Amino acid sequence: MALKTSLAGRVRNTTLPKTHALLPLHEAVVNGIQAIDARFPDDAAGRGRLTVRIHREQQGAFDLSAGAPGRAPLKIITGFSVEDNGIGFTPDNMTSFETLDSDYKAGIGCRGVGRLLWLVAFDRVEVRSAYYEGGTLAGRQFRFSVSQDVVRDDAPDGLTDAGSSVCLEGFKKPYQQSAAKTVEAIAREIFEHCIWYFLRDGGAPDVFVSDDDETFSLKDFVEELGHSETAASFEVKGQTFEMLNLRLKTSARNATPRLHWCAANRVVKDESIAGKLPGLYARMKDGTSTEFTYVCYLSSTYLNDHVRADRTDFDLPERMAGDALIDEPTLDDIRTGVLQEVSKALIEPLASAQVASKERIHQYVSTKGPKYRPLMKRIESAGIVVDPSMKDTDLEMELHKHAQRIETDLLAEGQAVFADSSGDKPEDYDERLAKYLEMVKEFNQSDLANYVARRRTTLDILAKLIESDGNGKYAREDRIHELLFPMRQDSNEVGVDASNLWILDERLVFHDYLASDKTLKNMPVTDDASTSRPDILATRVLEPDLPVLASEGQKLPLQSIVVVELKRPMRNDATAEDKNPIAQCLDYVARVREGKAATATGRPIPSSAQEPPAFCYVIADLTPTMERMCKLSGLTKTHDGLGYFGYIEPYKAYIEVISFDGLVNAATERNRAFFDRLGLPSS
Repeated sequence: MALKTSLAGRVRNTTLPKTHALLPLHEAVVNGIQAIDARFPDDAAGRGRLTVRIHREQQGAFDLSAGAPGRAPLKIITGFSVEDNGIGFTPDNMTSFETLDSDYKAGIGCRGVGRLLWLVAFDRVEVRSAYYEGGTLAGRQFRFSVSQDVVRDDAPDGLTDAGSSVCLEGFKKPYQQSAAKTVEAIAREIFEHCIWYFLRDGGAPDVFVSDDDETFSLKDFVEELGHSETAASFEVKGQTFEMLNLRLKTSARNATPRLHWCAANRVVKDESIAGKLPGLYARMKDGTSTEFTYVCYLSSTYLNDHVRADRTDFDLPERMAGDALIDEPTLDDIRTGVLQEVSKALIEPLASAQVASKERIHQYVSTKGPKYRPLMKRIESAGIVVDPSMKDTDLEMELHKHAQRIETDLLAEGQAVFADSSGDKPEDYDERLAKYLEMVKEFNQSDLANYVARRRTTLDILAKLIESDGNGKYAREDRIHELLFPMRQDSNEVGVDASNLWILDERLVFHDYLASDKTLKNMPVTDDASTSRPDILATRVLEPDLPVLASEGQKLPLQSIVVVELKRPMRNDATAEDKNPIAQCLDYVARVREGKAATATGRPIPSSAQEPPAFCYVIADLTPTMERMCKLSGLTKTHDGLGYFGYIEPYKAYIEVISFDGLVNAATERNRAFFDRLGLPSS
């Protein structure tokens, strides 16, 4: 009894991922090329011709997703037609077409399921074909759909030559939305799927892809590659694999080295192999210093036998855990064999890329990542190789990952060393301890380098903030304020790392309480009810509940007050009393003294300390108005001309007016020795 087959059931059970929406079209193109090969076995490239026509809606909705500035939106794709001048649907070919899972063309890798993919993505297929039978040109025409299977129509009229036209109509919406939209994108996808035919001996027939507006020739893509090729083969567990190694002209279209897995002369899947070998990256150089990108096409009878029916993947495990019962290659085994051959094929370019990688890393560490310098021996011993064209941000992340691994190893080794420190110590204990302490020393040096580098970066940011833009405008003072200390915060809310008060005075880091842009009434160090907001106000106490001023060699029972006022760079309106930053500072000092002063913990300050010394800093450019205010306050100009200083007796307050240039210069000079030690620019 013969088994019956349901076409609808077979189509329903045939999978086609939306990511492979154009695979049915690719199958039709491959069928056309094979038909041309069958008709012109010795001259397919010279005599064969195949055209893919894209059918779009003539009216109605437009595909807005593919629109670009200056370009009209594309009309929705409804189907495709594939026309060739091949051997045609001969009686044998027709019998094979009507036999599901036919093995008629099994010798060239066909599974007899391609036409099922047509009906997964399209509503119907119409075929018109001519073929020679006994020297006479004959023809046939039929329709193919899930609902009606194969419906033969009358033979077509006006036949002039052999060939076929396969029309795929009714592109189903889920696949239509996922497919490429432009003629060029569709043409390139067909080319990449069928590239073996173009690279084989003898080449491929002329293949064109067009719609009503554009036409692309796939042979132009071959010339565009600017490639050179070599062949190689290798064995894995008794199976032979062939490699076609291509060196393609580097472009945005082939941005990474790739491995293309092929079966039955088609690309089934591809993957990036960037970084899989040290130095294997997008832009490599050969002996002539010409840039290229490496691409490999892998084929094998073994892959042909294990490709899935839908040709979207292989029925092979990625890897086999433990001892496999069947000693057959896994995908990982095959990939390892490929990479071994690639390392031989690209021995010189890989060596050159490794040298360029080392230079790139050292250049970055020397100029922008000095914190890694103490760790470089260990990072290099781990075999780090990076793409020389890698961006600084990506290189920073890569070095950071390596440093973290080293730190993890350090912690593990430390635990092991300390665990062995009690009782009978192992023979190599002293050596292990010395190595461990050396690693600790390197990390301490790295942390210090990171801290100094962060200071250099902070000063660079400040220098940028005080520059004018193209319109002569300057940054607002709040941006500079945030750099020094976060606004609307105090020292109980912000960690030490968030503050950059060292730019102004290193001693400001050591304060009892510091408030940034908070009202006086919200500060715990005074009971003043004013809503005035000092830019920065700080008090300093050396010992708990004992207010003192930390000065050279002295410990006085006093609390010191520090007030900082910031003005916008090049601001020239400090004329009214409420905008005079010197007057503002002195007013804040007076208000704090008049209130019932307390420490940050709320403990009262002894009455003998009710007039603590005050230090006022005004950060402002020395505009004519600012210079006038400094002179009216009796201040003295500094020797470098970048600021003023003095002592205001009635307020018992030391005043220092610092220009932004003076602020950056002074901070840079104080840190110059550290910058020079790390090889960082100090100016």
